[in-house]
Amino acid sequence: MHLTADDVERFEASRPRLEAIAYRLLGSAAEAEDAVQETFLRWQAADVDRVEVPEAWLTKVLTNLCLNQLTSARARRETYVGQWLPEPLLAGDPMLGPADTAEQRESVSYAVLTLMERLSPNERAVYVLREAFDCPHREIAEILDITEAASQQIFHRAKKHVADGKVRTEVDEAAARRIVEEFLAAATSGKTEPLVRLLTEDAIAIGDGGGKVPARFKAFEGAVAVAKFLRGLFKPSEAKRAMVGGSPEVYAWIANGDPAVVAVVGGRVVGVMCLEVTAEGHLTGFRNQVNPDKLERATAQWAAAGHGEPPLDAW
Repeated sequence: MHLTADDVERFEASRPRLEAIAYRLLGSAAEAEDAVQETFLRWQAADVDRVEVPEAWLTKVLTNLCLNQLTSARARRETYVGQWLPEPLLAGDPMLGPADTAEQRESVSYAVLTLMERLSPNERAVYVLREAFDCPHREIAEILDITEAASQQIFHRAKKHVADGKVRTEVDEAAARRIVEEFLAAATSGKTEPLVRLLTEDAIAIGDGGGKVPARFKAFEGAVAVAKFLRGLFKPSEAKRAMVGGSPEVYAWIANGDPAVVAVVGGRVVGVMCLEVTAEGHLTGFRNQVNPDKLERATAQWAAAGHGEPPLDAW
């Protein structure tokens, strides 16, 4: 059907919310954009004059498209090379969506997006819609074609699965940057001991290279193993410079609301490492995204950001 200017405007008014939902469900900005575009095509083909609540209709269409995508994504990830991590979003990216409550901020943190991989597609949908967008269970039940009681049960089960994992401690922007700067000082000291002092005993480090950039298939576990890996990662070498096309500028930044290290070569983001922090200020997790396919949006966002001089040049 032909859409009027008002029909298009109604969709565009919902686009930011739809993108934020899709990103949380899929863990991929590129896939989220595709899902939202497909939702627009469904809107274009619908008899929109008969749609009583456009936002609810669009949310239902989008969510079910994402559920289908999640089902096929599980099969693809079985053949994914190495560890799979979500696509990171830098501070200020509108796809991060609402951040008014602690629940909304936590739902888009890198740690929680990773933990949500444990959930079934339905669990993930209920968790995102309820926790991040405060949708009533009645509305979620209609979206997923389940009962309201089932929606409540699924939500409690999903929330427990996420809570059983390591969930981040919130820190403000200034504290996040201080944490990263302290970490970078330790990581570039050439010694293991300063890093070990910053880490919890059960610290982990995971990297996602997607088979395109070298990244270890298994996580590093334990403070000493993680410290040795990080010391080596920040040790300069010609091989590393050749691999990424130059000497990276390394910044203390924020991604998905977490303290993050952003490595940039010639304006191109070549790595985003999100740090997980305990309430006591120790570092307990490092998730490093270096797959270039998952850094294209970060590069575009970086180009639009004012980032000043880098704290250090690496490698």
